[in-house]
Amino acid sequence: MADDTCPPSPGLSRRRLIATASTLFLLPVVPRLAMAGTILAVRTWPADEYTRVTLEMDSELKAEHFVLEHPDRLVVDIQGLTMSRAINDLVSKIKPNDPYIGSVRVAQNRPDVIRLVMDLKQPIAPQVFTLKPIGEYKYRLVLDLYPKVAQDPLLAIMDGKDSDPLAKVLEDLAQNSPSEAPIPSVEGQKLPPVAKNPRGPAAPPPSIAQPRDSGQPILVALDPGHGGEDPGAVGRNGTREKDIVLSIARRLKKLIDAQPNMRAYLTRDNDYFVPLQVRVQKARRVKADLFISIHADAWIKPSARGSSIFALSQNGATSSAARWMAQRENDADLVGGINLGSHNKQVAQVLLDLSTAAQINDSMRVGDRILSEIGKINTLHKNRVERAGFAVLKAPDIPSILVETAFISNPEEERLLRSPAHQDRIAQAMLSGISGYFASSPALARRA
Repeated sequence: MADDTCPPSPGLSRRRLIATASTLFLLPVVPRLAMAGTILAVRTWPADEYTRVTLEMDSELKAEHFVLEHPDRLVVDIQGLTMSRAINDLVSKIKPNDPYIGSVRVAQNRPDVIRLVMDLKQPIAPQVFTLKPIGEYKYRLVLDLYPKVAQDPLLAIMDGKDSDPLAKVLEDLAQNSPSEAPIPSVEGQKLPPVAKNPRGPAAPPPSIAQPRDSGQPILVALDPGHGGEDPGAVGRNGTREKDIVLSIARRLKKLIDAQPNMRAYLTRDNDYFVPLQVRVQKARRVKADLFISIHADAWIKPSARGSSIFALSQNGATSSAARWMAQRENDADLVGGINLGSHNKQVAQVLLDLSTAAQINDSMRVGDRILSEIGKINTLHKNRVERAGFAVLKAPDIPSILVETAFISNPEEERLLRSPAHQDRIAQAMLSGISGYFASSPALARRA
């Protein structure tokens, strides 16, 4: 038996040294190659405009996808994953009323590849992309299922097409009186006929001026902020900004639709994410006379309170708080998630650089009107309209304002925002301000 204490031969020492070095080199690599990614959460956001499926993961993974026909299916292969309970949860998250997905099948296609097969209800134009960590989110794999035929404005922007599928909406309205054929729907959202008699509260707002073109009602685009993957600000009691502002927008829409010669259009009518420039594009496509983005403010100190209204500034913010607020709202695209790889940045830049002094001046006038009315029902954070570089306010031909209804980060105002009665008061105050503006100011929107 060899004596362990005897010195080894030089050749044996070299062989052992090489073997030891190789082992040390491989140790940190082999486990890393074998380690599978972990699915942290699976979320679905079905909507008429598009359905989004989000897989949140602890690491960035690669995915490949392709579409099959007869029957229509979307196949997604995700590398670096193995079967788990979280990925299986996706099957149960698909709802029967999803406009695009009928069912989902999940299987281990290869040792480190999970395959998702989505059985589709209609042909789609998918967008599959990944997002880096931001805020409370880790890495996300996003599957956006857009309709292949009835194109969403986002696809039109990304494709750089000049076609405007909504351009004839108001032209058609001009040819039909309210008692004639039903008004066509806009992106799945049916625009109600113009009311013959107001059905609003007992104390009606000031009478509304006739729109510039005979037969065309004034159209107000209401933009509930955030949505889908982007909850917006969250109050201490878990109140989400995206839910509150959608509820207020729906209430305001009912009030506006009940007025003679007025109608409202929602940039989102459910809980899904809409990129900022698409919100602007939607308002322009329906040729809105006014654009109002509705939000609920937040601050690092819970004592901050009051309502605010903002208009666009191209020359810097009117306060450091306004600058911070604009940056927070402009970051919504990063939180909600857009496919930058397919984003037509040139089209977006043209759209956002066309804002004019006339638009800003008219935005200040309507902002003053609404701020005055809101001041009757709530404390004002600032008693004047502030200005900052909000991306969502950059429609070049539509007066545009952003209304921060209250501070959701203030416990008392969070409680008010949750109250249906207070939401009604906010909607009524905004309607009164809108009415006063149109009674004294012409609409700026271009008419075809």
